[in-house]
Amino acid sequence: MPNLYPTFEMPELVEQQLETEPKYPKSYLFDFEKGDFVRDGAGKILVADGHTAWVQLCTKTLLTERFAYLSYSSDYGVEIEKVMKEKSRKTIETEIERTITEALLADPRTESVSDFSFEWSGDSLLVSMTATPVIGHSERIEVSYNA
Repeated sequence: MPNLYPTFEMPELVEQQLETEPKYPKSYLFDFEKGDFVRDGAGKILVADGHTAWVQLCTKTLLTERFAYLSYSSDYGVEIEKVMKEKSRKTIETEIERTITEALLADPRTESVSDFSFEWSGDSLLVSMTATPVIGHSERIEVSYNA
């Protein structure tokens, strides 16, 4: 009589190796002051190296309002509009430092954010900070916000 419960050997399980080192892919070079891509004399868009692309991503993150665009995840951007409605400048500076740090550290390529400085000019605020990547040298990043 045949065996109703067949037996078989279990195959060996292969553990998947996950890459833990972040990648720094190239990207198109963008000029934030002009609001357009940088082009060469022939009109071709220039390509930025991985480190420059990371700096551009940090800048773009700091210029994007969090939760304002459905195309971005809830981890992307900063909460500036809500923060700028605070009454005290010290509170605004503290909250901006918090939201910028959270936004930049959401990217696994960013190791730390430090050395914040704030320069007020009427209702405008120039924020400078040092962002340190996991690989490469630190960069000083500046963004301007209006109340």
